Amino acid sequence: MGQAELVHRKEATALELVDAAIGRIESQSPRLNCLATPMFEEARKVASKKLSPGPLSGAPYLIKDLGQPCAGVRQTDGSKALAGYIADHDGGLVTRLRNAGLVIVGRATAPEFGNHSTTEPEVFGPCHNPWDLGRTAGGSSGGSAAAVAARMVPAASASDGAGSIRIPASCCGLFGLKPTRGRISFGPDAGEVLSGLAVEHAVTRSVRDSAALLDATSGPVAGDPYWPAPSVDSYLSQVTRDPSPMRIAWSARAPLGMPVDPECRKAVEATAKRMEALGHHVVEDDPNYDEEVLLDPMVTIWSVGNATDHDIVASRIGRAPRRDELEITTWELVDRGRGVSATQLVRAVDRIHAATRDMAPFFEKYDAWLTPTLSQPPLPLGVLNQSYGGADEWWQFDLAFNPWNSVANLTGNPAMSVPLAWSASGLPIGILFTGRYGDEAGLFRLAGQLERAHGWADRVAP
Repeated sequence: MGQAELVHRKEATALELVDAAIGRIESQSPRLNCLATPMFEEARKVASKKLSPGPLSGAPYLIKDLGQPCAGVRQTDGSKALAGYIADHDGGLVTRLRNAGLVIVGRATAPEFGNHSTTEPEVFGPCHNPWDLGRTAGGSSGGSAAAVAARMVPAASASDGAGSIRIPASCCGLFGLKPTRGRISFGPDAGEVLSGLAVEHAVTRSVRDSAALLDATSGPVAGDPYWPAPSVDSYLSQVTRDPSPMRIAWSARAPLGMPVDPECRKAVEATAKRMEALGHHVVEDDPNYDEEVLLDPMVTIWSVGNATDHDIVASRIGRAPRRDELEITTWELVDRGRGVSATQLVRAVDRIHAATRDMAPFFEKYDAWLTPTLSQPPLPLGVLNQSYGGADEWWQFDLAFNPWNSVANLTGNPAMSVPLAWSASGLPIGILFTGRYGDEAGLFRLAGQLERAHGWADRVAP
């Protein structure tokens, strides 16, 4: 919004902002390896024309290279098999972003089919964390997060099926909101993705940018399976409003007894004290549900999604992908997904819905649930993208790093990672707030209060 305001006040042109972003990308992307496909010439042409008016108009933006097609531009979905695929249309979200006046300067890297909590696709190589080049930027929106953290662009698109907005936000010291299921339509290309687990939005440096982006992109398309009630007021207007005292449950206990790094535990305990100091009612508590739902049902849905992705690749390239064109962990998921029966998939979805019903009373009792975003600070590269013997084993290993985020994907609730803590070695540690279904407004009020009281704008990645 700050950059768009320069254009509105005629203190800069959209073309000047785009050229500045391109300059930063060209100087920093070789070290971070976060750009999949540049769109520089198209961006310059768009910026030279009259743009749609609005609070974001003229600002440069990156699109995640996973879905979200841009007409005439390469879309790899992080896969060698799609290295030559050119999209033939703009997706619905891309259209809404363009209509808001944003200028798309490129597509940011993502792991193959969004499969990892890190961004290390074989087709492009590892994306590096701006805070420590030997560490993961997170996944699957790691390229977007690295670019925003390195200040190449002020914000970038992201998507989230098991934490893929919030994981890289935590790893890169950014604000990352996962909206309510259905808040941003997948239409007209799809009704839902991953049986309703997945959503789209963005990673940003400021809370207000996330709110303004949600205002610009939210809303259903006719025929959508989910229609969450709209906010009474704009999301942007919520950011400057102090929330009424909220009932907040906090926990540092990870599901399934997964270990939690002491620095992450300390960070959430310190945040709970901060919330009390801001006037909120804070108690230690956890929702009651069958935590085993995070294992087999999630892997079942995810593996079926990969089997579907395999078939989509085949339709795009006119043949089945070879074994060397998909990564080993992808093949493990594809092979597992091919063995899932229709009744097994229905049972997996039913178990997820049952867990959602079990958790519902918790979010009637509390306005938000406070936990670490991840169980550890950003891990070294080369750890999270490995095979661990099979799809189930890989999923369980990944879950040990990312134990909380999937819960909001199961229930459809909104959740946000807020950059409120750093490790002793200077690595970001995100703090996760999961809110009530449909209550992004409440999370934005809380996030705005935290940004004013404990802001992170002065934290710049080295």
